Amino acid sequence: MYKIGEFSILAKTTIKTLRYYEKEKLLIPYFIDKESGYRYYETNQLVDLAKIISLRQIGLSINEIKQILINENDYNNILKSRKQNIEQELNLCKNQLTKINYILEGKVMNYEVITKELPEYTIYYKEARIKDFSEIIGFILSSGEECEKLNPDIKCISPDYCYINYLDEEFKKDNMLIRYAQAVEKEGISNETIKFKKLKPVNAVCIYSKGSYENLPNAYSFIMKYIEENNYEIIESPRERYIDGMWNKDSEEEWLTEIQVPVRKKN
Repeated sequence: MYKIGEFSILAKTTIKTLRYYEKEKLLIPYFIDKESGYRYYETNQLVDLAKIISLRQIGLSINEIKQILINENDYNNILKSRKQNIEQELNLCKNQLTKINYILEGKVMNYEVITKELPEYTIYYKEARIKDFSEIIGFILSSGEECEKLNPDIKCISPDYCYINYLDEEFKKDNMLIRYAQAVEKEGISNETIKFKKLKPVNAVCIYSKGSYENLPNAYSFIMKYIEENNYEIIESPRERYIDGMWNKDSEEEWLTEIQVPVRKKN
């Protein structure tokens, strides 16, 4: 579980907004310490928050979102009504109209696309060619062990932030060149394989994928279509960020992965 401040950093949402959503009963903390009053959230609430943010980004009111959360049958009727209003103001609301179309389509696959700024990070990273997807977790663990041997006092940031990049010029199921990156508090000692660098802030189109990693190709397909049809261009390799997985969840259904694609608007 994360304290409200840590959760706000992870979700790129202010504490004030989280408290407002709590007050409106849109997103209730998983646990409230009666003595201290501290609010705690679980990582699976990121998906719930992403849905709320997504619906807010298309202009739905708090009451409309409440109605959807209470009665899923109202989902399409509310969105179609909003779509008609946007069509009357097409020149001003084109981006919101596109967002609605993607929510209507994405609901079938339980995807919510959001845009956000990824902040500056200091990372260590390691690149290697691995046999297939089954070796990714082992590669992550060995990279961490190697960095800790070089830097015994190295500290990861909190909330944790790490990801995988796929570096080949085409999709591969085996013999893949990948990069593992882990955000840390400060730079440390490098060697031939462990390197440090700073990542600049960047805007990204993001999507959460819940469940088995076998679902990720569908998520990639959905987000790439969104990028193409919304006049974005990709400026860096997508970041495949593992939030929950076999290391902390018993069931594949509880695994949570975020795909972050750094982008900018085309000229």
